[in-house]
Amino acid sequence: MSYTALYRKFRPETFADVKGQEHIVTTLQNQIKANRIGHAYLFTGTRGTGKTTVAKILARAVNCENPTENGPCGECRICRAIASGASMNVIEIDAASNNGVDNIREIVEEVSYSPAEGRYKVYIIDEVHMLSIGAFNALLKTLEEPPSYVIFILATTEVHKLPITILSRCQRYDFRRISIDTITGRMQELIDAEDVQVEEKALRYIAKTADGSMRDALSLLDQCIAFHLGQELTYDKVLDVLGAVDTEVFSRLLRCVLERDVTGCVKLLEEIVMQGRELVQFVTDFTWYLRNLMLVQSSDNLEDVIDMSSDNLARLKEEAQLLETDRIVRYIRIFSELSGQIRYASQKRIMVEIALIKLCRPDMEADRDSLLDRIRQVEDKVENGVVVTAGGDTPGAGLSGSDMAAAAAPAQRPRLPQAIPDDIRTIVAKWPSIVGNADNPMRMYLKGARLSLDGENGLQVVLEDGPASDYFNRHPENKEQLEMMLADFSGKEVPVSIQVVNGEREFEDRYVDLSQVIHMEIEEED
Repeated sequence: MSYTALYRKFRPETFADVKGQEHIVTTLQNQIKANRIGHAYLFTGTRGTGKTTVAKILARAVNCENPTENGPCGECRICRAIASGASMNVIEIDAASNNGVDNIREIVEEVSYSPAEGRYKVYIIDEVHMLSIGAFNALLKTLEEPPSYVIFILATTEVHKLPITILSRCQRYDFRRISIDTITGRMQELIDAEDVQVEEKALRYIAKTADGSMRDALSLLDQCIAFHLGQELTYDKVLDVLGAVDTEVFSRLLRCVLERDVTGCVKLLEEIVMQGRELVQFVTDFTWYLRNLMLVQSSDNLEDVIDMSSDNLARLKEEAQLLETDRIVRYIRIFSELSGQIRYASQKRIMVEIALIKLCRPDMEADRDSLLDRIRQVEDKVENGVVVTAGGDTPGAGLSGSDMAAAAAPAQRPRLPQAIPDDIRTIVAKWPSIVGNADNPMRMYLKGARLSLDGENGLQVVLEDGPASDYFNRHPENKEQLEMMLADFSGKEVPVSIQVVNGEREFEDRYVDLSQVIHMEIEEED
């Protein structure tokens, strides 16, 4: 016998089995008890919340020969016929493929015939928003005044697409997203019945990923069990199957962002990609992580709202103290925009890298939140006594007041060097070709470099503050690779120092542009 998916195998048979929709189930049960059954119902809500299931239970309950408090008995002849799909009293129609006027006219003609058995003929029209305007118009009169033995149940995920004339003729029931606790409890019942070992933390993550849909949760659970058949399903195994990322990775990523470490962010993303994680899921989960950070920062009593372990919650509270609310809001905005774009993008990784660089570099944006972040960055430097020196270092805390004033004073323009060593002159003259032979990303970062000379006749590579300077200053092995490349070109050992400036003006105030000096000497010789 072929395998039956969990969501089909354990589809609720009575109202008592329906989870998370008590407000609807109770109303329908009371209507059946009081014999106040409506002629037209509209079931609306997100996917997998039980619309079609409740419609089928209601169809059996109104026709059952021995109804109980929980709906149909499931044992009588009519209940068995409806459950097997052999009853002529319950007609299911998929409006996605039967959306024309002729399809609705057939229904209107059939309505005039009373049921062969049972009390009611029930028409369940799924995805009713797919009907054409002509089909809706053909249904209007019958929907408003059907025969006493006919019940219409319309189900849709997009109620806003229905004409107001249809809405006004139906009793509307909104199916809510099912809570994580409810989905987890239901899955626990099913795995006990199936005799499968699943870690509770794994169940809760699946329930969270399902986003309020019981059907999605059971489908994901089915997929995870099949992948690790015969083994206990743990949290880490669920992450592997779904291509998701552990929250510990989000913590590491956030700390890289706070340190404005672009290289660290890109390397961490490289790890995620090489592990085969799904980038769409990563963006969604990191956005949720930022949301949890904002909630923790806003209130101290949100343990029930934020679904995570006590250890992770403690770490989240610690990280919430490291940044301000407006900065979190900016991060959420950037990743929310990315979430809407990345799903259908062909270069998903590049889009995520751009978003991470935006988080680290607020100067890439001009909105209010980014401006606040940039101001905060300057304030942090001032408070810490950070002053950019000619050597590229940023000392501050140990300076006296007079030293700070002297360091902060505008530096005088340096004098021209009396003589430029021949090897440095050759490197400067051939710099474009040297850079062109370098591998990326070094080649990209060196394209904007300016060359100068220090007091020891060493070569100074001057870069603007940002990813390019971080590439060499944060990773000494990259500077060593550049020195080796220059040594291979010139045949001599060339000491290199990496200098950092903020803009063209600071470069002109502090350094001599060797390319301009050599160009002038060449013109004078001519």
